[in-house]
Amino acid sequence: MTDLFPVRRALISVSDKTGLIDLARALRDRNVEILSTGGSAAALRDAGIAVTDVADVTGFPEMMDGRVKTLHPMVHGGLLALRDNTAHLAAMETHGIGGIDLLIVNLYPFEATVAKGADYDTCIENIDIGGPAMIRAAAKNHGFVTTIVDVEDYGSLLVELDANEGQTSYAFRQQQAQIAYARTGAYDAAVSSWMAQALGNPAPRRRAVAGTLAQTLRYGENPHQAASFYTDGTDRPGVATATQHQGKELSYNNINDTDAAFELVAEFDPADGPACAIIKHANPCGVARGATLLEAYKAAFDCDRTSAFGGIVALNGTLDGATAREMSGIFTEVVIAPDATEEAKEVFAAKKNLRLLTTGGLPDVRAGGQTLRQVAGGFLMQTKDVGFVGLEDLKIVTKVAPSEAQMADLLFAWKVAKHVKSNAIVYVRDGATVGVGAGQMSRVDSALIAAKKAERMADVLGLPAPLTQGSAVASDAFFPFPDGLLEAAAAGATCVIQPGGSMRDDEVIAAADEAGLAMVFTGMRHFRH
Repeated sequence: MTDLFPVRRALISVSDKTGLIDLARALRDRNVEILSTGGSAAALRDAGIAVTDVADVTGFPEMMDGRVKTLHPMVHGGLLALRDNTAHLAAMETHGIGGIDLLIVNLYPFEATVAKGADYDTCIENIDIGGPAMIRAAAKNHGFVTTIVDVEDYGSLLVELDANEGQTSYAFRQQQAQIAYARTGAYDAAVSSWMAQALGNPAPRRRAVAGTLAQTLRYGENPHQAASFYTDGTDRPGVATATQHQGKELSYNNINDTDAAFELVAEFDPADGPACAIIKHANPCGVARGATLLEAYKAAFDCDRTSAFGGIVALNGTLDGATAREMSGIFTEVVIAPDATEEAKEVFAAKKNLRLLTTGGLPDVRAGGQTLRQVAGGFLMQTKDVGFVGLEDLKIVTKVAPSEAQMADLLFAWKVAKHVKSNAIVYVRDGATVGVGAGQMSRVDSALIAAKKAERMADVLGLPAPLTQGSAVASDAFFPFPDGLLEAAAAGATCVIQPGGSMRDDEVIAAADEAGLAMVFTGMRHFRH
C-alpha cells in the first residue's frame, strides 16, 4: 500500500447540496472525472459541469422510486477493489469495472424528517440505504479510497489534493474513514432510537447512542482528565444550542453547571414573573422571583453570597442593563438567558472573563427525553424527570392548612428541590430561597446545613432574625423519621412540602401537628443523584 494515492474518478451523491457546485468545479479543474446520481447529477449539469450518470455506468436505470440506483457491482467493485491485489485488478479488467477513488456522499435527512414530526411512512422513506452502503465500502477501502461525508470537509479535501499534487495521503484517508463510520453509526442510532419510540419500546434489546463533536475541552472535571463536548442533534434551548457572546471557551464544569442552572430557571414560567437561579457545583445556592430580573437576582444572591462567587447565573427573561451592572459587582463564570439587550452586552464587555450565553428561549421542562449515566461495564438510561406537581395535586395531612401565601412558597420550594442533589432540603420565604442543604447522607444534616447557611446570611445582611423564620421547607423525599422535620421547625419553618410514603408517616404527621406546622404531601419524589 502506498501512502499517496491519486484521485482520478469521483462519485458524488448528496442530499445536502451546500457547496456542491464549487466542489465539483474544483474537482473538474483538477481533471477528476465525476460520476453522480439523480438530483446531484441534475444540479451539476444545470451548473454546466460535465458529469456521468451512475445509471450509464451500471447499465441499470434508477428504479423503485430511487430505492435502487447504486447497489451494483460496477459501483461497489470500484469502491472495494484493492489496487495492489492482482486478482482484484484482473476482476476489474474482466468485468469492465472502473476504480472510484473519491466518494462524496451525505445521507437522506432522516433526523430532520423526524424532527419535523413526519408520519411513520415518511420517516421510513427517508432511511438511506445506498448511501451508507457506499460509505462503508469506501471507508473500508481507505487504503486507496477517500470518503467525504460532511460538507465542512470539502475545503480540507481540496487543500489535501493541492498539497499532494492531486493525491491524498493515507493519514487523511484514514481520518476521513473514521468520520465516515461515525456518521453511519450515528445515522443508524437515530433510526433505531426513532423506531423503538415509534414501537413504544422504552427498553430495546440494543441501544445506540451518538453525538457530534461541538468542542474539545481544555480538560475535564480536573486538569489531568481529557474531555470533549458532544451535541445530540436536538434543538432544546440550552447550553448546547446557545450563542456565546464573549469570554473564553466554556470548561467541562462550566457546561455542566450552566445546564443545571438553565434547566432550573426554566421551571419558572416568565408569564408568572422574572426568576433567577444561581448555581455552584451543579447545586442551586440561590433561586428567587421578583418584580424585575434585578430584584430576582438580588434576592437569589442574598440566599448565599459566599457560594455565589464564581457561580453560574441563569435568568428566565431578557437580561437588561441594570441587572448586568448589578451582576458585575462580583466574579461570575457564566450568565445564560433567553436574550440580552445591547446595553447588557456593553456592560459585560468590560468583564473579559465572563461568558454571556443567549438561547433564544427556555427549554420545556415537561418535554420528554432521556438521560444517560455511565457505570463500569455499561450505562444507565432513564426518562427525564418531568414530574410536575400543581396546587390540585397537594394533599393536606395536618390539622393546620397552609395559607395561600404559604402554598405559593411551598410550590416554589418544591420546584427548586427537584434540582438539588439528594438528600435535599430547601427553605423558601416570599418567593426566594433562604437556605439550601444538598447532597448529604442524612436528611437531618441537610436541614441543619441549610439553616446554618441562612443564619450566617442573616448576620451578613444585618438582620436580627434567621432568614428561615416563617419559611416554607421542601424535602425531595419523605422524612423517614420526625427528626428532620423537627430540625426544620426549630429553624423557624412554618409549613412543609414532602412526598410522603414513609412507614412512619403517621409519626411525622403527629410531630408536625404538635409543632403547629402545616404540611402537604405531593405523592412524588425528586431524587437527584
